[in-house]
Amino acid sequence: MNTAEQTLFLLKTRGPQTAQQLAVLLGLTSMGARRQLETAAEKGLAVHEDIADKAGRPSRRWMLTASGHARFPDRHADLTLNLIEQARAVFGEEGLERLIGAREQAIEAHYRMLVDDAPDLAGRVAALAGARDAEGYMADSEVRADGSVLLVENHCPICAAASACQNFCRSELEIFQRVLGEDCQVERAEHLLSGARRCVYVIKPV
Repeated sequence: MNTAEQTLFLLKTRGPQTAQQLAVLLGLTSMGARRQLETAAEKGLAVHEDIADKAGRPSRRWMLTASGHARFPDRHADLTLNLIEQARAVFGEEGLERLIGAREQAIEAHYRMLVDDAPDLAGRVAALAGARDAEGYMADSEVRADGSVLLVENHCPICAAASACQNFCRSELEIFQRVLGEDCQVERAEHLLSGARRCVYVIKPV
């Protein structure tokens, strides 16, 4: 991954950043990081916003544009959308729901194979995050001081499908709950389809 790609990747996974913050992450000078950001802006991939700090001059934060996010594309989006519409037309909503159910079963079985051997909740979430990351969700997990665990997904490779049929998102939430077990509660705290830049799930022990 070259420096330009790393710049876009960091804006995707970490959200809005200053040139100084990116310089540290990229191992560049502030001027070098600013050049990368300005080049991305010239290509329509990034944009900046000046945010007033508590004291001093405004802080310039850079973020991806819609074109920048599109550099991390949905997998086979056009084909997926076409298949959804065809399934809906041929089988109706009930038939589409059955197809989603079959998909749930296959995915759940795969996740269980990876999660069941984990020693604790944090390990189970980490294993699930690893599986999701391999599927293109740019996923990671984070243990918080209160004992809860975050599952963070910085990208949605099925965003087009989820936009056309939101039962895909519903099924994922239910799968996570079943796979992670009855000793925890899974809640969606941030949702890409609701305007957030990513999806975040909070998993709390019960």
